[in-house]
Parts: sequence; structure tokens; C-alpha cells
Amino acid sequence: MGLLLARRNLSRMSSIQTDTRFCQLEEKMEHNLDQTVSLLARMPAAFDALLRNLPEAWTLTNEGQDTWSPFDVIGHLIHAERTDWMPRAKMILEFGEKKPFEPFDRLAQNRESQGKSLAQLLDEFARLRSENLTELRSLNLRKEDLARRGQHPSLGTVTLSELLATWAAHDLTHLHQVSRVMAHQYRDAVGPWGKYLGVLQCAGHSAP
Repeated sequence: MGLLLARRNLSRMSSIQTDTRFCQLEEKMEHNLDQTVSLLARMPAAFDALLRNLPEAWTLTNEGQDTWSPFDVIGHLIHAERTDWMPRAKMILEFGEKKPFEPFDRLAQNRESQGKSLAQLLDEFARLRSENLTELRSLNLRKEDLARRGQHPSLGTVTLSELLATWAAHDLTHLHQVSRVMAHQYRDAVGPWGKYLGVLQCAGHSAP
């Protein structure tokens, strides 16, 4: 009996230690450039695996007026690769807060994606992301570089570290959005199970 009780206590202590370790990891999750790059490098493949060769009923439908389809999202990500992350990073390094970022056109994909297929967009996104990460690595950024500040046209002062962390979170935001938009197409087909599906209850916090 004493041995059984000791084992139970040991198991309970191990569980507490594990929970504490996870809490500590959660508390310490600050921006880390290597971790950011490792995520950014995987995202084109994640979108590709989810969307390539799917029927257009999945990729060209949205959630209603003034919302985006998965096709629109990939076009938006492409425009961000061209005009947002690396151009702004280089502006911070060159000009600091002296020169504000150019405003970002969040609807540019409406014209830039015209006449292109989703396969072309996925290929373009993968190519641009690879080129941008190669350039990012070549900067050999140090801790003091990440602390440098730039000027956002609406948010004010931001750091290079915040910009790069936002790059990764932006990808995840739109991966979440794509899954939500696709699930939306089956909102009636799932019948009563809809109340158990969190993706169908999402309030649209990642909507454009």
C-alpha cells in the first residue's frame, strides 16, 4: 500500500513539474529570429499542401460580401512579400525612424492576381519567400539590430524584432483564415454538429 501511494505521489509530482515546465515555456516565448525563420520557411509548403489542385468550390469561395477567398489570401501574402516585410526591414536598418514606411495596400491582390491561377500564385509565393529568407539570413542580424526602430504610418514606432515576429504571426493569421473560410462552406452541411466545431463559431477576427 505504501509503495502504491508513493508511486501515485511521484506521478502527481511529475505531472506538476511538466505543467510548470510548459507554463515556463509559455511565459518565455519571446521573439527568436531562428525560430521565426524556421516557421516562415515552412509556410509556403503548408499553404501548398492545403490548397493545390483543390476544386474551385473550396479555393474561390469566401464568407460573403467584402470577404476573402483562399485565392485572395495567397495573393495578399504575395503582395506582402514584395512590399512589406523585407522592404520595411531594410528601411529600419537604413533610415531608422527618419523615414516612415510606405502604406501597405491590403487590397492589391484584387488587381495583381487577375489572370493568374492558384497554382501560379502558390509557386510565386514560394519563390518570393525563399528569396526573402535568403536575403534576411544574409543580413546577419544581431541583437542590437533587432532592437532598432522604424516608423509605421499608423502604428508609430516599431522595432525590427516586432516586424519580423509579425511576419510569422501574419502567416498564421491567414492560415487560420483560410481554414475558417473553407469550413464556412460546410456550415449547413454539418447539420447539428456545427455547434461543436469551433472553426464555425469563429467571430472572424482574422477577416480583412
